[in-house]
Amino acid sequence: MYARSIDLAAQPSYIKFKGDAGTMAAIDDIIDNFAVLDDWDDRYRYLIELGRELPPLAAAAHTDANKVRGCASQVWLETEVHPNGTTGGPVLAFVGDSDAHIVRGLIAVLLAIYSGKSARDILAIDAVAIFGRLGLREHLTPQRSNGFRSMVDRIHADARAALATATV
Repeated sequence: MYARSIDLAAQPSYIKFKGDAGTMAAIDDIIDNFAVLDDWDDRYRYLIELGRELPPLAAAAHTDANKVRGCASQVWLETEVHPNGTTGGPVLAFVGDSDAHIVRGLIAVLLAIYSGKSARDILAIDAVAIFGRLGLREHLTPQRSNGFRSMVDRIHADARAALATATV
């Protein structure tokens, strides 16, 4: 456990974020930042800080329906579907929370990958491959890796359900 907090706004110039410090990082920025952080302690701290930057999930959204099954930690994902009428189908936005700091960071990575994308785009994105590119597969416990896959499965299921109910 790390007692010190990392202020992302005050990070060196190699830690890149688009917009202000309250804006979630884009997945390309996260990938770039992981690439320049050689030490895994720094990568873990960065992952934890990404989780701290997540927008809060309302207490009312901590429901059984939003709970992600297959995670060792408590994980909730709330999905909002916005019909947009394009060929990509509805657009999905996600908000998430966990009782574990590293898992909140993994949620932040997933939201950077998927939130704000069309359902078809979501189904085409291989988050597990991105997870591998970040080197997380080798540095997280099997339980956290399985939990990550459970979150990806849940997001994909929500995208499929949104497509199935969309009127095109």
